[in-house]
Amino acid sequence: MDPSLSSLAVGIAIGAIVALLCVAMLAPRFTRATRKSAVDQSRAVMRGQMYEQMVPYLPEFEFNPKDAQFLGRPVDFVVFDGLDEGDLRRIVFVEVKTGTSKLTNRELRPSRAAREGRSSRRSCGMGTDSRRRRSGWPARPMKLSR
Repeated sequence: MDPSLSSLAVGIAIGAIVALLCVAMLAPRFTRATRKSAVDQSRAVMRGQMYEQMVPYLPEFEFNPKDAQFLGRPVDFVVFDGLDEGDLRRIVFVEVKTGTSKLTNRELRPSRAAREGRSSRRSCGMGTDSRRRRSGWPARPMKLSR
């Protein structure tokens, strides 16, 4: 075997070993950092969701907490302003934001649709209960399409 060819093979083997050692040393650090980032982000999301649920009970919330219904997505709350007193004045979409976060396009769509008159009401009856049939509900369960 040619000495230069054997030297090349030894050099490639040493290079591969050095590369594997570098990867073995750096991979755990990278993995730990990635996991920590994912856990921190998950905690922040969970804190935000818990905060959103408590907002109606904070003094800054301008509506009666009994009028607020939590949805979560695409809006945080739908407030039926005045419903608890028996005088529904308006329906309000409420999005809770903290810091410098801004509304996303998805969060803006429901209020745009309502403003443009693209809203409606539907009732959906399930089952074959005779009381429902008398009150106008369908006799058979409805098939819901996706």
